[in-house]
Amino acid sequence: MSTAYRMWEILERSNTGPFMEEDAFLPKRFTPTLKKLIQAYEIRYDPKTPCPADDAMADRIWQAGWELFREVGYYNTDTHRIIQVSDEEIREALYTARDSYWVGAGKDARLFGHRTVEDRTPPFCIMSPDITVDEKYHQSMCMAYLKEPLLDGLCGPILEETFGHLIESSGPTEISGCIQHIYNQKMAARLLGRPDIFMVAVGTAEHDSGQIAVSNEQWGVQKTDARLVGGLTEFKTADTLLNRSLHYAQYGCYTGHLTGPIYGGWCMGSEGTAVTIVAYSLIGLVVHGAVFNQHFPFHLNYGSNTTRELLWAIAMAGQALSRNSKLIYTSNGFANAGPMTEMLFRETAVHAMVSTVCGWNLWEMASTRNKYRNRATPLEARLGCEAGHAVARSGLTRDQVNEIALRLLDTYEAQAADAPMGAEYPECYDVARAVPTQAHLDMYRRVKDEIAGLGVEFPY
Repeated sequence: MSTAYRMWEILERSNTGPFMEEDAFLPKRFTPTLKKLIQAYEIRYDPKTPCPADDAMADRIWQAGWELFREVGYYNTDTHRIIQVSDEEIREALYTARDSYWVGAGKDARLFGHRTVEDRTPPFCIMSPDITVDEKYHQSMCMAYLKEPLLDGLCGPILEETFGHLIESSGPTEISGCIQHIYNQKMAARLLGRPDIFMVAVGTAEHDSGQIAVSNEQWGVQKTDARLVGGLTEFKTADTLLNRSLHYAQYGCYTGHLTGPIYGGWCMGSEGTAVTIVAYSLIGLVVHGAVFNQHFPFHLNYGSNTTRELLWAIAMAGQALSRNSKLIYTSNGFANAGPMTEMLFRETAVHAMVSTVCGWNLWEMASTRNKYRNRATPLEARLGCEAGHAVARSGLTRDQVNEIALRLLDTYEAQAADAPMGAEYPECYDVARAVPTQAHLDMYRRVKDEIAGLGVEFPY
């Protein structure tokens, strides 16, 4: 199922699978099954260990995630049909999946691969602001991220306007905005001497037509780049999403599967969120043919994943995937605080350290819960990726990272609900030169020194 020639079987099942009304799918099929599996496999959250070292529980979470996908299936909201797969098909997809890919090209090529628990290999670092940005700042922000030395891949900021026109989904303005987005990103890379760096594009596209419009080897998204196909929360897809994964496979670029299971929603608590992350990884592989999964579980009330409830879910899901598969997956950080606040730097560092030691690659960092325009900068992503490299290179264990995480959580967790929004990009960066202001740089260095004092040996 993990290759394009199996896609047609999946597409057929999205039209011929068991019928179910959409309103019944989550309350009558998804959540009851998830609850049953959590109890059967004795999966229990412990708030004292945001970064557990529990191999046995990780293995149980893996099995629960497998069974959740097999028993529940994947719902198509357009056809009201459930895509179902068998154990044999999941095993086939896992056996034929690759554990690494060279992405990007030429001197900018990078090896993007599976990581193990407490792996000494540094994480693959995709940097992304994960927010919308004013049209006039778009290329500057792309350049600012591309200046980061630990960046292995870029997912650029999202446009809401193109040449002064509001972008509307599936219309001409979306196609224009998507072309402008990839042009800015590719031009920034060329200007900075990284013309073939790996890119995940384009976030401006909400509809399949926007993504298809920028598939172009000369000026657009190339075959050495990746695209994302999202899921609808929870366990749902639609024809426009299946269109994307089919197009990506036929065009020949890398496919990434994007999911955000919600803590406090149909996934219930930390246990259910962890199990659902594992199941989504199998869905990405089997249904969409994804070569990697990008997960951003988030809190229903906060919209973030840097508090202990979500860190636990990220840690345990990462360990489950790492120990039982060779899949590739990235942990997408969502912070409460905004740029140029010490809280944001601490949140990013904790998320990156817990993710790295538990087998994840990194995707950093969505500031201010991914909700406010212009409120992200590369500097928080820099600290997160430096922390990830430090954890791997120095061989920190899960127990050691847990102790560091607890100390840093004490500094910010009580502010999760009313975190400071910080400043916007032009207040933190010199827009013309795409470099941080001195005040912003000083804050980053101050928090980095604080974290180093907790036992984190940064590489430089």
